[in-house]
Amino acid sequence: MTTDYRLVSVLCLMQPPSFLLYGANGYSGELIARYASRYNLHPILAGRRKEAIEPLAEKYGLPYRVFDVDDKPSLLAALREVPVVLNAAGPFQYTAKQLVDGCLETGTHYLDINGDISIFEKIKSYDAAAKKKQVMLLPGVGFDVVPTDCLALYLKKQLPDAFSLKLAFATLGGVISHGTATTMAERLGEGGAMRKGGKIIAVPLGRKGMQVDFGKKQLFVMSIPWGDISTAHFSTGIPDIETFTGISRKVYRLLKFQFLYNWLLRRSFIRRYIKNKIEQRPAGPSDAQREKAVGLVWGEVTNAAGETATARLTGPEGYTVTIHGSLLILQKVLDGNWKPGYQTPALAYGEDLVLEIPGMRRG
Repeated sequence: MTTDYRLVSVLCLMQPPSFLLYGANGYSGELIARYASRYNLHPILAGRRKEAIEPLAEKYGLPYRVFDVDDKPSLLAALREVPVVLNAAGPFQYTAKQLVDGCLETGTHYLDINGDISIFEKIKSYDAAAKKKQVMLLPGVGFDVVPTDCLALYLKKQLPDAFSLKLAFATLGGVISHGTATTMAERLGEGGAMRKGGKIIAVPLGRKGMQVDFGKKQLFVMSIPWGDISTAHFSTGIPDIETFTGISRKVYRLLKFQFLYNWLLRRSFIRRYIKNKIEQRPAGPSDAQREKAVGLVWGEVTNAAGETATARLTGPEGYTVTIHGSLLILQKVLDGNWKPGYQTPALAYGEDLVLEIPGMRRG
């Protein structure tokens, strides 16, 4: 028996789609499309290549649109069909601005699963325009940065006069996707970042390393430029922020000398070579790998008197968090639960938002 996809398309169009999912053919985008029906959500799948989007739409029985974000008329036409768009098309330096500009023109709410400090800072600059248009701009609705943002606000409420925040995360048994790896390749040789006295400053990648008790396990972590360098300051007002990820001590020692070859890592031919290697690997972790992996988050705040408060999260690995985090927030937006202007996940929906993700525990 063959499927009549013309009939499928007609039936899909009879059911009003709930949101536009741009970058649906990426690893995270496909997972979000697959799980959307569990939240009673019915997206329009979108991307710039028909050969990638059309088979996915046929697989899930969903409508689709094909356009490049630089094609403004097509972009605006697609945005006018929906109240909210979720941008899953990284690297986000190539898609976020165009989609945000389009959303402000069409009155469409903007969400993404970005984790790049510079993208958060850029979208934040649209705050006044978004408030005027009564549009919400909420980047970072996935693993970047729902768990860490919620933990930051939770800790701030435990110690309201905190001036310093440290956040760390690690995954036991995790694998990264093509999209995440490609975004990392785009940033090779660019060093790290931290927030000091309220300002974002450049520092060497892996400037600091330390042992962290994640509750389930003690792990070594090193400092990295995670999205919370931008978002946690907006959510909490804490002026000094550092972010860390789990890594082997051997790799950490090698990275201490990265400053000697950063100039080489920034060369385009090196980045092209690494991207080609990435494409030869699996698109991301299998369902079995995701189910077995465990995500760990730790945070600590300190005040001027030296008092501290510490908290931890244990739950699914990052891509599973991205699925549920983004769909939970989409559901809230479509139910009319949103705030105009630039938002972070915790400011928009509270520090307990992360606990709505299946399997997530705070302690």
